[in-house]
Amino acid sequence: MVSQSSKLNQKLTQIFGMFLGIAIAVWVMRGFGIPFLTALPGGLILLLFVIAITFGVLSYLQKTWWRF
Repeated sequence: MVSQSSKLNQKLTQIFGMFLGIAIAVWVMRGFGIPFLTALPGGLILLLFVIAITFGVLSYLQKTWWRF
């Protein structure tokens, strides 16, 4: 049986991977000069990276320190 803590950590890790993947994909495609993505402000890509890092830190903290 999988505990609630493990399920939460798995979900946080999945969200981290999703945001990181989207951020990297948008950043790379914007670098290739795809017309729609070149119009996106750099702050939006930075925001995606910050969200990904936040979920990664939360996942790490939940796994190591928080036991709920």
